[in-house]
Amino acid sequence: RRLDADDVVPLLADSVDAVGAVLPSLTPADLGRSSVLPGWSVRDLVAHLVVVADSVRHLEALPAHAGVLSLSEYLAGYAARAERITGLTHDAAAELPDLPAASDERWDDALSRLRSLQGTDKVLARRGAARLGDFAATRVIEMVVHADDLARSLDDGVAEGRAVAPLPHAAPRLVARVLLDVLATRHPGQAVEVRVPLVAAVQCLPGPRHTRGTPGNVVECDQQTWTRLATGRLTWDDAVHGGQVTASGQRADLSGALPLL
Repeated sequence: RRLDADDVVPLLADSVDAVGAVLPSLTPADLGRSSVLPGWSVRDLVAHLVVVADSVRHLEALPAHAGVLSLSEYLAGYAARAERITGLTHDAAAELPDLPAASDERWDDALSRLRSLQGTDKVLARRGAARLGDFAATRVIEMVVHADDLARSLDDGVAEGRAVAPLPHAAPRLVARVLLDVLATRHPGQAVEVRVPLVAAVQCLPGPRHTRGTPGNVVECDQQTWTRLATGRLTWDDAVHGGQVTASGQRADLSGALPLL
């Protein structure tokens, strides 16, 4: 699906505001806590937001005839760079004394850069060339996923009001829809229908094609569960055994296709 930067950039800005609202309230003890991501502290999570902002600040406009990666291809580059991303995150956590202020400052610059590029169709980013709307969507993915990481990392014994403010409803919905599209792109076929109510449904995986009536192989879960599955925050087996996913049919098994990121 074609993503319009004029729609995605304001959504990113609202998501940044929602996450940024909680950062000044974090105490040194909060920042020193272990996060839900293995090997990352809460401070690392906040530092990663600075790293994500920096990736926006260095965008360059490309001519209209330039070739670009699809959104699925761009996101596929995450896995190969995971170690480098972790290193940059740990470095930022160690080097920036006032993380909330640094995050605000870098994101102000990043959003200004994105707005200055609106009207540009294609940009050069760290992982290659992409359409501006697609690149902005990858930043929304970062904010939605890490807002969830941060909220889960802080929810044990944290006073009321310290959790991350709710993101605009359209942000997690966009992320879930994008990740469904990535699933269908990377694992083409019509053997299994994956449904996320109020978001979208896609068909994927090779096998017998469904033509009429109720599909023979159906996977269904809510929006948050799907995003956690697709980004490796939740395993397929845990989701199925925990009742967070319903899977009907002999081929309704996404364990070999997940996570996507």
